[in-house]
Amino acid sequence: MPEGHTIHRLAQDHADRFVGQTVQVSSPQGKFSDAAALLTGQELTRTEAHGKHLFLQFGEGFDGAPWVHIHLGLFGKYTLGDTPAPPPTDTVRLRLLTETSFSDLRGPTACALITDAEKDAIHDRLGPDPLRPDADPARAYARISRSRTTIAALLMDQKVIAGVGNVYRAEVLFRHGIDPYTPGKDLTQAQLTAIWDDLKMLMREGVRLNRIDTVRPEHTPEAMNRPPRVDDHGGEVYVYRRAPHPCHLCGTEIRTAELAARNLFWCPACQPDRNRI
Repeated sequence: MPEGHTIHRLAQDHADRFVGQTVQVSSPQGKFSDAAALLTGQELTRTEAHGKHLFLQFGEGFDGAPWVHIHLGLFGKYTLGDTPAPPPTDTVRLRLLTETSFSDLRGPTACALITDAEKDAIHDRLGPDPLRPDADPARAYARISRSRTTIAALLMDQKVIAGVGNVYRAEVLFRHGIDPYTPGKDLTQAQLTAIWDDLKMLMREGVRLNRIDTVRPEHTPEAMNRPPRVDDHGGEVYVYRRAPHPCHLCGTEIRTAELAARNLFWCPACQPDRNRI
């Protein structure tokens, strides 16, 4: 599933290509046809992201339903490009088209026309997003500090922090030497602040580069004279999907286990269980 930086990059790319433009909207697949008929010929006025949710606003609002809400889920994919657009296939749920650009959405979990009130309800159920200027990390700190749930599970809970997925979860815990099975209540305020600040930095870089890179400059392949990572995920990481290879820092075998139906990755030496020390 795409992580939050991908959705913010999609919001940015849609803004660059479509905001202020009159857009032709269609649904070759047919599942969004009624809404597309209402939207086509409208101007795209705003794009917004919160966690893994993308919002596109058309016009000044009409019939109480000014927003398209999109959640890619596990299988959703976007293609954006310059015109001429390729012939649409019957898998395209939503196509946006102008004289210069096109956008094709396939396989989303959600693609719906929603009201302002429905949009507000989505924001209300999500935790603070490190990439949003209105984010209040104190909300996340409060939930984590009261919880006996592992920090690894809490970071993946979109009600706690919105936009963090499996890669950022694994990498930020490694970067701060935190055992993923540590209960949230056992983390210090300094650790929570450091995690949040690091997520802001890493995810902003993710938006800029359109990929996830989490290794510090001194740990890049060039700096360490090691081969670059070869993985369809792309980007340089410390532990994500690196089991059972050795840790870049200490040489210990990276471990993996299932937690809440997702694969967890960590280095047992660099992220020790303090209860066993």
